[in-house]
Amino acid sequence: MTAEVDTGPARRARTLPLRQLPALMREPLKTFDGLGNEPSGEIVRVNLGVSRPYLVTRPEHVQWILRDNVENYPRGGMMWKPLTRLVGDMAGEGPKWALNRGVFQRLMTGPNIASVTGEMARTIAEAVDDLARRATGRPVDSHAEMTRIVQRAIIRVFFGNRISLDGADHLADAIRTAMKAMRPRLLTPFAPLSVRLPGDRAFHEARRAVDEVIFPMVEGARRGETAERDIVSMLIETRDEQGRGLNDQQVRDGVLAMFMAGTETTATALTWLWVALKEHPAIADKVYAEIDAVLGPDMPDRTHLPHLRYTKMVVQELLRVYTVACILPRTSVDDDVIDGIRIKGGSTIVISPYLTHRLADVWPDPDVFDPERFSPARSKGRHRFAYMVFGAGPHQCLGTLLFTVEAQLIAATMLRRFRPVVRNESPVRPQVGLTLSPRERVEIVLDPADRR
Repeated sequence: MTAEVDTGPARRARTLPLRQLPALMREPLKTFDGLGNEPSGEIVRVNLGVSRPYLVTRPEHVQWILRDNVENYPRGGMMWKPLTRLVGDMAGEGPKWALNRGVFQRLMTGPNIASVTGEMARTIAEAVDDLARRATGRPVDSHAEMTRIVQRAIIRVFFGNRISLDGADHLADAIRTAMKAMRPRLLTPFAPLSVRLPGDRAFHEARRAVDEVIFPMVEGARRGETAERDIVSMLIETRDEQGRGLNDQQVRDGVLAMFMAGTETTATALTWLWVALKEHPAIADKVYAEIDAVLGPDMPDRTHLPHLRYTKMVVQELLRVYTVACILPRTSVDDDVIDGIRIKGGSTIVISPYLTHRLADVWPDPDVFDPERFSPARSKGRHRFAYMVFGAGPHQCLGTLLFTVEAQLIAATMLRRFRPVVRNESPVRPQVGLTLSPRERVEIVLDPADRR
């Protein structure tokens, strides 16, 4: 089924009441699950009191909004408003966004990623060696350690000597604080900035910390300080059709967006990986067996990746269950009709990859963790907008290939040497933010892999 504009009679969307706004603040994911289960894919409106956004989950409806009629549904409002306070134009629309995206498109091409995979693999191996020296036998913070490994790879291949490891740690801490502090704003997008919310002070301090790391890199590049494969210089050299470049703030926003895209998603996914392997020992055994068989005594590199098929499927299922983006808000420009439902111009549209990934007719037994969903046989015929881990349409994240390569290399390098054991006694619960991250600190112990 493909969504089409219906020029005939249209009906109003059914409205779902949300009587307890505090419940959304306190348990947003549980509340969101309830909202998604009731309409079963039907386009509905959610009564938030001061706002009534349309909730859209069907893949064919999502395709209409994000691709087929995309000009009528630009980014705006909801999470984009607080996010622009952190990354500026990169969270919006317009020519400056397009300029930055053009740089990332050149950087993220298949041949370019392939050319740096060997160096990325060596950097990851060095980072895992460092982790082994510091952490074998004692519990460590999984997300913090995965972030450090990812950072080393990203810095080596895209930032050259523009930023030190200490500077990267400082930047990552500030980003993590800012994203956590933004949560109240994400959940109450209708609140004006003049109204103080919890987290606002921490957000402003974190944003200042981000600037303290990135602006000196921009200033150094402006002075002509060189670095190999340098994203900062690429952004500075970018010109639009009139020959105009980006100012320091816009370069800063592009650098931050690149750093976030390359680190946060991968580090969060790998943290969930250790949780999933603990909860599903039969799946863990298959992953271990594949990595042992494919790698043998070798360190992983690009030649091994095509053969790590089951490991890749596990990562894909991780991102279905622990969806990176819970919502992708849009704002309608003109009136529209989707599946017989009248969409008023000027309305907020909430697309939810998280809920789309749980539609039972698209994903049978959606609450079951099943990597075989992504086998070629079972993937055949699935709607291309049924799986939206990295968005879709013109705004689809350009880092998809980078993430896939990076995540497989880190997982294989870690599991060649270790069996990370999650020490948390209680189940690890997800929480809503810019990513679906663990609510609790996830501690792992790196037990040596048994290679008898």
